Amino acid sequence: MNQEEYGMVGGSADAETVRRILAERARALAQVEGEGAIPLDTCEILEFEMGTERYGIEVSEIREVLPLQQYTPLPCTPPFVFGIINVRGEIFSIVDLKKFFGLPDQGITNQNKVIILDNGSMAFGILADLIVGVRHVDTESLIPLPLTISSIGEEHLRGMTADGLIVLDGEKLLGDPRIPVHEEVDAGI
Repeated sequence: MNQEEYGMVGGSADAETVRRILAERARALAQVEGEGAIPLDTCEILEFEMGTERYGIEVSEIREVLPLQQYTPLPCTPPFVFGIINVRGEIFSIVDLKKFFGLPDQGITNQNKVIILDNGSMAFGILADLIVGVRHVDTESLIPLPLTISSIGEEHLRGMTADGLIVLDGEKLLGDPRIPVHEEVDAGI
């Protein structure tokens, strides 16, 4: 590169040359190249296991992920309510989606995690058997879940990836009227 190539005379470029160079640089920077490029229609998904299936939920719908350590089971609640957990002074219910969706239960291990979902008006935890990691998923390539794979209702799904990851819809889970428990126990004897 020399100064004459860029229209520079005496160390400065004329205005037209500067505009041309900047436009070329902007076009080059705007192009997405090579492997590892993330398409614009993707979302970041937390991948986890429940039973023998892999599930994912969009990271933007997750407040935090915690190990399942100290929880309190709640009597007189539906079977899918695993219990409650205290997170820095806030109490969250824990929903066992395996029971909510009618999937086989494999018990609790030291690898179980609680994924706290939060949309500002509702927050609760869901129980995961194992956290796999975070990945980007092309939302345009999600396919409907075949009825033979799972008993999960379509109302809780965004779709499934080509490699079998079932992507849950966190907003629909948070808005499901069956999840908040509004039952009162008659205390009269």
